[in-house]
Amino acid sequence: MEAKGWISGDESAKEMLGRVLSRARPFLLLPPLHRVPLRPRNVLEIVGPSPSAKTHLLIQAALTCVLPVDWNGVHYGGFDGFAIFIDLDCRFDIFRFSHLLKLRLASGSVSEIDREQNNNTIKRSSIAYDEELYTLCMRRFSYVRCYDSFEFLATLKTLHYRIQKEKAYGNCVHMLLIDSIGAFHWIDRASTCLPLRGSNRKSHSVQTVLETVVQEIRKLLLLHPMLAIATKATLFGNRAMNEAKCRNLRKPDTSYSQIGGITALQLPYREYMPSAWQTFVTHRILLRPSDDHLAVSDDQNHSVYFSEWLLPSLSFLDKFIVKEAGVFLVA
Repeated sequence: MEAKGWISGDESAKEMLGRVLSRARPFLLLPPLHRVPLRPRNVLEIVGPSPSAKTHLLIQAALTCVLPVDWNGVHYGGFDGFAIFIDLDCRFDIFRFSHLLKLRLASGSVSEIDREQNNNTIKRSSIAYDEELYTLCMRRFSYVRCYDSFEFLATLKTLHYRIQKEKAYGNCVHMLLIDSIGAFHWIDRASTCLPLRGSNRKSHSVQTVLETVVQEIRKLLLLHPMLAIATKATLFGNRAMNEAKCRNLRKPDTSYSQIGGITALQLPYREYMPSAWQTFVTHRILLRPSDDHLAVSDDQNHSVYFSEWLLPSLSFLDKFIVKEAGVFLVA
């Protein structure tokens, strides 16, 4: 009887395809995260030293998430969803997020017809953003700040009820953003591993904390299909060690990549996160600052960054600059 009811169904083929395709729709993010399509339940790790624009890319992903696809005849290309931002570095500036959102709204409020008719002479600064849409986007953004691993774990355990509450208001959570996943690693590592009260309680250690974090995030992704993006600061060692590795060109962990006539040496970074997190990550991109600077039309010099996909491995680098209006690839 149950099989017969399942076969008969209660939706048309059009409705079924719309439901299935909407779930399978990949997250096509802005450069340099555009090379690999990401899907719900994927875990993307943005790795790089400080500074390498990791947090800026995280903010740009959040903006794309909360923006609508279209609004009043204007195409914004967003995901029309809800984003949860967990700040473990405790350096997030909500005013900067608000400013970048206004810039995205202002740039999107110029239609393609207006651009052609005015020959791209319209300045973004002279365009007023939609205040109603700005308010809607800000309501779709949830910010949480944690000061230690226990607050982080408590936040993850309560996210299920928060997401359910947002669904009741018609908001679908598309992204879980964490900045930065290794913020408490060295503090937890230096802490004394004393057993907690009770013989059945686990000791407080880096391994057990990260295992619990991974377990809670995995539960959230199973119950609420969304994309998880986490930044992680990394160490490349000192200059002398890097120069020594440069001399030994036959080492298997040293590789060269060509980009725009510039040879970039990819040196291995030091991985300090436990294996529980490393095996949980499905995608990984490495960001590195460059010594180059690029002069743009506004007579300002901008730092140049390199990005390389490590998981899945791509055989080329992207070169990009960061401006207030967004991230732009450099040819």
